[in-house]
Amino acid sequence: MPLPLYLLALAVFVMGTSEFMLAGLLPDIASDLDVTVGTAGTLTSAFAVGMIVGAPLAAALARDWPRRSSLLGCVLAFAAAHVVGVATTSFPVLFATRVVAALANAGFLAVALTAAATLVPPERKGRALAVLLSGTTVATIAGVPGGTVFGTLLGWRATFWAVAALCLPAAIGILIGLPARRGRRDAVDGPALRAELAQLRSPRLLLVMLLGALVNAATFASFTFLAPVVTGTAGLGELWVSVVLVLFGAGSFVGVTVAGRLSDRRPSQVIAVGGPLLLTGWPALAVLADQPVALLALVFVQGALSFALGGTLITRILYEATGAPTMAGSYATTALNVGAAVGPLVAATSLGTTAGDLGPLWVSGLLVAVALLVAFPLRTVVAAGRNSGVLR
Repeated sequence: MPLPLYLLALAVFVMGTSEFMLAGLLPDIASDLDVTVGTAGTLTSAFAVGMIVGAPLAAALARDWPRRSSLLGCVLAFAAAHVVGVATTSFPVLFATRVVAALANAGFLAVALTAAATLVPPERKGRALAVLLSGTTVATIAGVPGGTVFGTLLGWRATFWAVAALCLPAAIGILIGLPARRGRRDAVDGPALRAELAQLRSPRLLLVMLLGALVNAATFASFTFLAPVVTGTAGLGELWVSVVLVLFGAGSFVGVTVAGRLSDRRPSQVIAVGGPLLLTGWPALAVLADQPVALLALVFVQGALSFALGGTLITRILYEATGAPTMAGSYATTALNVGAAVGPLVAATSLGTTAGDLGPLWVSGLLVAVALLVAFPLRTVVAAGRNSGVLR
């Protein structure tokens, strides 16, 4: 894999740390800013909404911009949003900074996904995306738990400062590692923006985007509210939240690595096997959450299955959107973040029910069930074509 791909993964690591770290910081943020944990959980949805809006907008604006400048600008804007977030004592202002950070993240990821796919031969898209997304999984293994420990010891604001500081080496890596050339230098005769947007009328593309949104909604519904499960239902100390996040991250790394090797050639097998297992895992986690050993094991498994399916569906979106070379990355980003926005919002409503802290886990199982119910009767729609089959 080319060096620029790993430099892009470094920036994804920083941004992924920020996106996921709230799972371990929500109780501290809620207490500091005098809001409920459920309200603090909307910060995750705010980030996702910013990415939903920002991904297509940034991708469209950056069509004729130098790719390196676009990526660098996004990283610097991301850092600035975190500095403002550290300084505020107002939850609405913090909420706004998460939206701004998400817009920057969305712009970066939309361009980076497309760039990653063009850095390798067409038949290796899946592996290239696995390297890029490894930045996210490493964030869940190291960055997020480290941020949680940092936040537990020094407060959540210290974690935000650390993220802002980590943007500097990521920016330097992009500046040095990527060539200064125009984003469409290799696609001057490519389709017009209207033609790329017309790809969204494809039933196969829309279906895969919907499946990606549902699976990611299930992932974020539970991941956002893991901390109360660990400290409440399981009765473990606060530092165990970091252990659980490490296990989830380790599982996600395994999952995205497997998906990177199989999503180009055998996507249907990944989903046909992983989907039912993922569906079974969330209710099992809800039932066994009061048993620490079972909790730790199942968190690892669910991380692996969630990212294996999610990574595979990202690859399928890019395959289905080959007629939109500059916008395909934004379609994948939008789909996944629709899920990331909806999941925590739905999960938050379950916290006030009799299920309590376990409500989000049941919500995740329901969302995966919906995804499988949608996919099964429409599997023939996405089965045609050499690289279009999702559920053969």
